[in-house]
Amino acid sequence: MNQYIVTGMTCASCQAHVEKAVSKVPGVKSVSVSLLTNSMAVDGTAGPAEIIKAVEDAGYGAEPKNAAAQKQSSAAKLAAEEDALKDRETPKLVRRLILSVGFLIALMYITMGHNMWNWPVPEFLVHNHIGLAILQMLLTIVVMIINRAFFISGFKSLFHGSPNMDTLVALGSGVSFGWSLFILFRMTYLLTAGTSNMDLMPLYHNQLYFESAAMIPALITVGKTLESLSKGKTTDALKNLMKMAPKTAVVERDGQQVEISIDEVHPGDIFVVKPGESIPVDGVIIEGTTAVDESALTGESVPVDKGADDPVSAATINRSGYIRARATRIGEDTTFSQIIQMVSNAASTKAPIARIADRVSGIFVPAVILIATAVMVIWLLLGQTPAFALERAISVLVISCPCALGLATPVAIMVGNGMGARNGVLFKTSEALENAGRVQIVALDKTGTITEGKPAVTDIIPADGVGKTELMSVAYALEQKSEHPLARAIVAEGEKEGLQAAEVTDFAALTGSGLTGRIDGQVLHGGSGSFISTLAAVPENLLKKADSLAKDGKTPLYFEREGKLLGIIAVADIIKEDSAQAVQELRNMGIEVVMLTGDNEATAKSIGAQAGVDRVIAGVLPDGKEAVIRELQKRGKVAMVGDGINDAPALTRADTGIAIGAGTDVAIDSADIVLMNSRLTDVSAAVRLSRATLRNIHENLFWAFAYNALLIPMAAGLYPGIEMNPMWGAAAMSLSSFTVCMNALRLNLFKVHNASRDRAMKKRALPGTHTEMYAGTSATEMDAAAGTNLCCNAAEDKNDTLEMNKEDKRMTETVKIDGMMCNHCEMHVKKALEALDGVESAEASHEKKQAILKLSREVPEDEIRKAVKDAGYEFVGIE
Repeated sequence: MNQYIVTGMTCASCQAHVEKAVSKVPGVKSVSVSLLTNSMAVDGTAGPAEIIKAVEDAGYGAEPKNAAAQKQSSAAKLAAEEDALKDRETPKLVRRLILSVGFLIALMYITMGHNMWNWPVPEFLVHNHIGLAILQMLLTIVVMIINRAFFISGFKSLFHGSPNMDTLVALGSGVSFGWSLFILFRMTYLLTAGTSNMDLMPLYHNQLYFESAAMIPALITVGKTLESLSKGKTTDALKNLMKMAPKTAVVERDGQQVEISIDEVHPGDIFVVKPGESIPVDGVIIEGTTAVDESALTGESVPVDKGADDPVSAATINRSGYIRARATRIGEDTTFSQIIQMVSNAASTKAPIARIADRVSGIFVPAVILIATAVMVIWLLLGQTPAFALERAISVLVISCPCALGLATPVAIMVGNGMGARNGVLFKTSEALENAGRVQIVALDKTGTITEGKPAVTDIIPADGVGKTELMSVAYALEQKSEHPLARAIVAEGEKEGLQAAEVTDFAALTGSGLTGRIDGQVLHGGSGSFISTLAAVPENLLKKADSLAKDGKTPLYFEREGKLLGIIAVADIIKEDSAQAVQELRNMGIEVVMLTGDNEATAKSIGAQAGVDRVIAGVLPDGKEAVIRELQKRGKVAMVGDGINDAPALTRADTGIAIGAGTDVAIDSADIVLMNSRLTDVSAAVRLSRATLRNIHENLFWAFAYNALLIPMAAGLYPGIEMNPMWGAAAMSLSSFTVCMNALRLNLFKVHNASRDRAMKKRALPGTHTEMYAGTSATEMDAAAGTNLCCNAAEDKNDTLEMNKEDKRMTETVKIDGMMCNHCEMHVKKALEALDGVESAEASHEKKQAILKLSREVPEDEIRKAVKDAGYEFVGIE
């Protein structure tokens, strides 16, 4: 998509005319013009020359955005982006305003001060109506010259057949001046015809509108200045982000520390950061510890502790400690640069709700000109004087404001998008910001989204006569030798407790069973209950406890020494700290929450109950997730929240895809919204911010439409007893756009994490049924009650899985594997197989002792066998 800067636009009508002109260029697929940033995004094969010509033919100017910087470094591009956002218009408007007001005061001194309150003037002007009128004319001409931009743009647009707001100002002021000039000449004629100077007084006092001709552009300049100031504030978030971008880095070159431009840093370079300095590029710490302020990326003010092997990101601040790090991503590839690009892209796109204002704006100005003409003709036909009819027509011209319509949506979108960026919620497009608030169903992936995505020790149950420390010490020493995910959970717990690992000899991993080794000559074993029960007696109470743990989705690991049971340690993928709160907030908003997972139903139901979701759908393959989203979309707008490669199809299919920031690049690329903090409560924050932004847009549109609907009839003289002077019309118009901008800026005060005003949710039934939804209800139970076909439990609905595979049987293979004991074994196998070139996805099942592979090409059996073996399991064969 090519970006352009458009010059000469002053209102929504200009925006609509530019879009219409460019859309007619052959090869243009879509075009979006932003009045707020004076930018245009064009998608298609049309070249810049054709695009620019179309804009110029419409009466405006255009140039490729950052044309020179496209061939320059990333820093130059960023500088050009920052330069494009600089407020150059406000200083010009302020100068115009100061000069206009100066001459306008002199003009008003004569028309109001002298004429109404008899303020003193030079003796030769006292009762000299011709002289006073000429002085008014000269002062008015000066004010009109100062504000000539209105007249140049207005009449130029009119001659191109695309009248805009400036056309209304130019016509209103120009007609006032022309009529007053006509009256002045009439006064000179009457004077030469013998009419006395005093007899000219009615014409001088009642039919001269020089002050209106000057006041109209001056007051509109007041409004334009206020509008420009408030518009500048809406881009503050983006400008502040750009200012935070590092410009230099200190790297190690030939044993020396050298400060270089950020564009000279290469992947693999070693850079150093002292306390208080910005981290220049994305990298990994290789030496040192520190606390990093990541508020630029996540909005979190609390520094994050970092050490060796921890990642660091560009534009974050090293608060304490000296670190050395290896550069991994530079330039436009850094996380910070991608955030700036997302925010910038969102500003240049157009929300669907803006189309309402666009359609109206395209016909608004011509309609106002016709209305003004009709008003003048009607009043003349009703017997009013030409001066009265003209005054009504001019009032209609100057009070009409298409700017408010054009700004109603983009200013709110810009402020809302900036608020999201400051809180770690990145909306890729304006459409994403709008759609998030309309979501009715949120589908959550389990692993890595609701849960931490890594196993942790949940229960330590020693056998009689054995202490917890003794059990953990034995398990810690034995599991240190293992690479199994469950082993890493026990090792992490041991390190957390500060245990010292005894030396283990004769260690061996027993495929499909567990581990064995010796400590001080004593033989130890750890593993599944079926394995350990062949080596030691397991009391009934511990068997019941283990069974209860398994039903809760936990994996019980047994340990014995020399034929004596030491106890059980349960390991599970625990839910995140804020998952239950996030789900409750979504439900309070009236949103149905569904959990999707490839895990077995028992584990899924346990996690679902802890999180408090409305519905659990278990045993779902990647293709199955996408199919579930399609089914859910039949009942409303759906948002999918995920973090893995296997979530990408569902994220793309959903009305709104939301990626966890700590997830894979594929998931982030597939999503419409990225949660940089990787917190589930940011999902409800995104919905909350979207709804607040939509409310603000509706308020702006209401104000813009109501303003014109109420005041145009008033200006036309349709309200009995109310006559509006053109000057008051100009003043009202000047404030309308300012009001819209200031209303949008109120969003900066909105608290995205404040759930106190969320709409309370009542119990609700699935569409078409009378079945209420309760937290922790499984797919099979819900489907049985509701009579739907939304259950995707692969263990119970084998035919559904087979049906999916029939679509592309040639590219699907089922691999038989022995040795998998739990969900974490499944994850280990899945990771090993998906690392193979040609394997799009792998779904493993320890219950079925198989893995179903989705292939993009044929993968040799030897490669699959090796991957399974290297993962620590036994390859049986391919069906």
